[in-house]
Amino acid sequence: MHDAAHTVDLALARELIAASFPEHADAVLRPISTIGTVNTIVRVGEDLVARFPLLPVARAEAEEEAASMTALAASSPFPAPLPRGTADGSAAFPSAWSLQTWLPGETAGCTAQAASASLAEDLVTLIRELRATDVEDRVFDGRGRGGTLTDHDEWVAECLRRSGHLLDTDRATRLWAALRRLPSEGPDVMSHRDLTPFNLLVREADGVTRLVGVLDGGGFGPADRALDLVSAWHLFDAPARAVLRDGVGARHTEWLRGAAWAFQQAIGLGWYYEQSNPPMSTLGLTTLRRLLDDQELATLDR
Repeated sequence: MHDAAHTVDLALARELIAASFPEHADAVLRPISTIGTVNTIVRVGEDLVARFPLLPVARAEAEEEAASMTALAASSPFPAPLPRGTADGSAAFPSAWSLQTWLPGETAGCTAQAASASLAEDLVTLIRELRATDVEDRVFDGRGRGGTLTDHDEWVAECLRRSGHLLDTDRATRLWAALRRLPSEGPDVMSHRDLTPFNLLVREADGVTRLVGVLDGGGFGPADRALDLVSAWHLFDAPARAVLRDGVGARHTEWLRGAAWAFQQAIGLGWYYEQSNPPMSTLGLTTLRRLLDDQELATLDR
């Protein structure tokens, strides 16, 4: 999916695990097929997962991610994986990697729960609890989404140039031009920072979908209070989006900034992963369809 990405097969995974976590050297290893774009995932026994980055990371970065995961698990009202250690790589795998606990459940989809008011309500609970966590002396780290919308103009422009065969880029260009100007609606709050369907574990019973786990908490930290509202656009059609909006109590501009961050994320998924990761590409295009079809947003680009 990425130039110069490193892959890990089971033989290499066993070698790395035995060297750094010898107590798990004889554990049954199983590759886990995911939609993720950052790590190769290997299940270690029944209770653990090893995450091997596709692109190299330093040990300090892996430890910082582990600390953020611990903080998210403490703040989340839903289960989240806990780190069980980080390790250096080797000549065969030149990157730090990590071990964490395994959570059962199925990942959500970009259309499978589109009408689920119950899942929207659970996301309200999650977002409100994360926002209630004290920021303390932490500040936005400047990486990725969650800072200044206009910092992403160059990337969005490139994505629009590459997406002409996938969507109405004239309409999308006008929408971004309107969204990028929206002002911040208050101080940063603690945010998951990547509330996409594939980072949410769900369980369905008697036709009702509930949130049962939150994955990939390594980015947990301060960001624009609107950032976690991307989940509304990545997961839901209009009626369920309204449940989330009302439950969070998002004000008008805050809600629109959430749409802006969803646009910024989605516009990079459709074309980039078109061949290498079709489900991720589909997520981007589904989100963009929702944004372009939304009646409230349609009034902004006129």
